[in-house]
Amino acid sequence: MTSTATTGRAPVTGPSRTVPRGRRIRRAGAPWLLLAPALVVLAVLLLWPLARVLNLSLQDFELRNLIRGESNYIGFDNYAQVLTDPFLWGTVLPNTVGFAVVCVVLTMVVGTAVALFLNTLTPVWRSLCTTAIMVAWAVPALTNTYVFVWLFDPRAGLVANLLGELGLFEPGSVNWFADRLSFFAIATINVVYHGFPFIAVTVLAGLMTVPKELYEAAEMDGAGAVRRFVSITVPALRPIFAVCIILSTIWDFKVFTQIYLMPGGDGTNRDVMNLGVWSYTESFSQGEYGMGSTIAVLLTLLLLAITVVYLRFLMKEDEL
Repeated sequence: MTSTATTGRAPVTGPSRTVPRGRRIRRAGAPWLLLAPALVVLAVLLLWPLARVLNLSLQDFELRNLIRGESNYIGFDNYAQVLTDPFLWGTVLPNTVGFAVVCVVLTMVVGTAVALFLNTLTPVWRSLCTTAIMVAWAVPALTNTYVFVWLFDPRAGLVANLLGELGLFEPGSVNWFADRLSFFAIATINVVYHGFPFIAVTVLAGLMTVPKELYEAAEMDGAGAVRRFVSITVPALRPIFAVCIILSTIWDFKVFTQIYLMPGGDGTNRDVMNLGVWSYTESFSQGEYGMGSTIAVLLTLLLLAITVVYLRFLMKEDEL
């Protein structure tokens, strides 16, 4: 019998399994065909408006241009004007960044604390409390803002009346909405109140997946509550915390309703403007659509930069 080694030919193991080219193309194209409807919707609702904003940011586009349908391209002059404006660096950017950072930190802290509390309850009480806090998240930001405006009304608000009853404050003597710090303090309470339920429910879902045996073993080893949280909870929920921080950052940097609807937040008090309100007032109050689009693009780039830096930081930590 002639062996394979002497003949130099490979043994025949069966029919060829080469997939025809047409079938490979169909297999590769099937997922894209299924995604096509969603991609078309995203292109229409997201990419086209974004391209339009970018296009307007390169023009001196005012109300007369909108009426006549004319374009007036000026390159990057709008960007140069905005980036060299002292109002951006002295007021708008500090308001936007400082307000967002405080809101993100407080929302994460309050949401995580509420989640830890909910995780200690029985299933019945946990369901009741979760439903109760989700009401705050379900109420529109517009409604919440009007509630807080009434609560802190300098003359007839609940807070002013309570402080007046205690003899600590004379109703009508101070307008909290006129001062920059007190204005943003009220806005921060509003944003945190509206945002913490999402963080709490999301973190709670992650807490319920952490094995209880890990906490029991750590407790037997003498680890306290803080040590267990740092050594077990944080590493286990790190991906969830990352997503929550990124989403909170995006939401809080582009806060508009909670600022614009408060007294003075519509642009009449320029000391409390953030990037979102500045873009809106330039576009629709001043009719400077090109300038408003430029500010909107800068806000988008700022959010993208923060998100990318945070994600790179997380990836580098994973590699350590």
